[in-house]
Amino acid sequence: MTQTIGVAIPVPEPYGTLLRNKRAEFGDPMARTVPSHVTLIPPTEVTVEELQGVCEALERASATLPPFPMRLRGTATFRPISPVVFIAVSQGISYTEMLAKSVRSALKIPEPEFPFHPHVTVAHNLDDASLDRAYDELSGFECQFNVDGFALYEHDDVNGWVPKRTFALGPEPR
Repeated sequence: MTQTIGVAIPVPEPYGTLLRNKRAEFGDPMARTVPSHVTLIPPTEVTVEELQGVCEALERASATLPPFPMRLRGTATFRPISPVVFIAVSQGISYTEMLAKSVRSALKIPEPEFPFHPHVTVAHNLDDASLDRAYDELSGFECQFNVDGFALYEHDDVNGWVPKRTFALGPEPR
């Protein structure tokens, strides 16, 4: 039996709910099932038997970097390549890239098809008018928080992406 997992940095409250609610206002049906996050590993199939090993690998990866500050600021888009509007990561990019690489390496996941670009999706697969509205309405959005860990999410057909375990950044205290 397989399980679909993802690994991401959750956007903390109150920002996570605010961005998720805005995503719903723009008409994105994924808002109901996708918490606000910065993806480290996209949806990946693993067997139930592999989950323990995945968690052990993520534990090792989490020890490779210390906590770091992240700032989200303004909107950008992947159009015309992909119909996506997102909030840009403007601080913490290098740490996020290093963390994603460490997680990919720990899980032996190949490099992504497109270059890794940390972001928070706020509109996806919508018509141009809705994408433009998301881009304009959130262009002034800004928040800052400390990233002290990341989460393993499992996909559930009813509830969508559910965080199952968190992994604290930095070496274990002695």
